Amino acid sequence: MNPLLKADTSSATSCPDMRTRMSKVLLGFAVILLSACAAKGPEMETVDQVDLERFMGPWYVIANIPTFLEKGAHNAVETYSLNDDGTIATNFTFRADGFDGKVKEYNPKAFVTDEESNALWGMRFIWPIKADYRIVYLDDDYTQTIIGRQKRDFVWIMARTPTISDGDYDRLVSFAESIGYNISLLQRVPQRW
Repeated sequence: MNPLLKADTSSATSCPDMRTRMSKVLLGFAVILLSACAAKGPEMETVDQVDLERFMGPWYVIANIPTFLEKGAHNAVETYSLNDDGTIATNFTFRADGFDGKVKEYNPKAFVTDEESNALWGMRFIWPIKADYRIVYLDDDYTQTIIGRQKRDFVWIMARTPTISDGDYDRLVSFAESIGYNISLLQRVPQRW
């Protein structure tokens, strides 16, 4: 046998449980990786095409699985406007914990990341992080929409009016459930104008 190809086993014999520990570490990494992939779920499809100019303007948040910023929000409205450079200025306002609560305002910037559909955005609250933002449902009249995320952690059902019919609400909730959301976490956002 060629002495250059002969494996050096002296360290392996001096530490007999090294292979066992390495196997456990590798198994741990594999479990973490598989768990992350399983949690991701199937790719969340967006709508085929968004006319950005029609999508701009105010959208009332009808229901959501809220982020920590939105818990207790009343009269939540997200308004979009196109910037000259193609980015989207976003103005998100609501009253905290009641209709007479303090007005909160956030102004993230959105970046269209799929220019073929205009339905996949990166939403930046803090540089350089761009949060996943997907237009997963949009009716033909541009009056009702659902914004989702690949992680299926947060979702927003929005409309051009502060209220929608119970039938429309139920249909939109069913759609959110059909794409993998746990709708037991969904909360109606109180709207009174």
